[in-house]
Amino acid sequence: MNVSSGWSTDADAERAASEAFERLKACCDAPLSLLIVHATVAYPPESLLDALRALAPGVPIHGGSTCAGVMTEQGFHGEWGIGLGLFGLHDPMGAFGVGAAVIGHAPERAASQACEAALARAGRPGEVPAVVLMSAAAGSEERLLSGVEAFFGPRVVVVGGTAGDMFIGDDAWQLTDAGVHRGAVAIAALFTSTECVGSFHNGYEPTDRRGRVTRALGRTVFEIDGRPASEAYDAWTGGLATRWAETGGGEVVADITLHPIGRVIGLAGGLPYHLLAHPQRLEPDGALTFLTTVPEGEEVVLMRGSRETLTTRAGRVVRSALESGDVGLEDIAGGLVVYCAGCMLTVYDRMAEVAESVRAAMPDRPFLGFFVLGEQGCFPGGENRHGNQMICASLFVR
Repeated sequence: MNVSSGWSTDADAERAASEAFERLKACCDAPLSLLIVHATVAYPPESLLDALRALAPGVPIHGGSTCAGVMTEQGFHGEWGIGLGLFGLHDPMGAFGVGAAVIGHAPERAASQACEAALARAGRPGEVPAVVLMSAAAGSEERLLSGVEAFFGPRVVVVGGTAGDMFIGDDAWQLTDAGVHRGAVAIAALFTSTECVGSFHNGYEPTDRRGRVTRALGRTVFEIDGRPASEAYDAWTGGLATRWAETGGGEVVADITLHPIGRVIGLAGGLPYHLLAHPQRLEPDGALTFLTTVPEGEEVVLMRGSRETLTTRAGRVVRSALESGDVGLEDIAGGLVVYCAGCMLTVYDRMAEVAESVRAAMPDRPFLGFFVLGEQGCFPGGENRHGNQMICASLFVR
């Protein structure tokens, strides 16, 4: 196994694809087994895909749009919202396949169709890959994960992100080498010949402010402890919901990013690990709508972060992946880092430091980081989840 990365901020899609691909090949000139691409919505994705198919004929391609830029071991790459990142896997002993399906009103079925197509392309029907990489449209990620688990079984490892743009997914896209997709789920099945280790974390700390969801439907929480959800959130945050309502968003959004709510999913070493939910909308009736499902009856806790923790946590998650996989840096070829777009925008002026934190955690190793509207990953207990303000690191062993 070997991996390589490449990037470009050229505004022309064809030139950007060529420049990024040249950098990728300079990193490692071995034949590609899988090409992963993430680019901002400033590029016409059809033009990007045409150029990449010409540069890597016959190679499975998987990816999606990213918010504002990408990062690699050479830094953060985003010029006025223009940036392209490539990540190549070179694994002649492995097998790789991609597939996609429009989600429509049947997310579970779409996930199954995409998985089946990916297995067929990999030539491994009926088998369970080492890793499933997912890029999806926003809105039904939990159901997509359920569909993937129903297809492969609950022990499959799923990582990925909700394709990002500069807003809430209206311009986002997913792609495979078969074409550009919108409102779809794109799946890559990775049958790697070596191990892949990972970590899925949030980098926030729980506060002592908590309550139980007493009325909710899907991603909307109406009541916490019997009172309007926004009233509970307002009390926990010193009036943040009130300021949100008065300003209509604005600078308050950055403060909200630092104060999501969390749910305990399991324990690792006796310590709880949390899945986070980001408030998306303050409803007229006092309800809060989130970017992930918050089930009725569960306890939620206010989480707390800072610009400093958002800047340094990417490197910490990479180190956690090394520790959890019980592998040394010398064993790692490189990796993928999925990072929350909202967190990235909150520390946009410090993104060079974020990229450096990853590089310092695995020096001289290529990586690609991209910024999404929701993160999918696998917790230590084997739970595949969709969350917000999370970070997922997937490292490939040589």
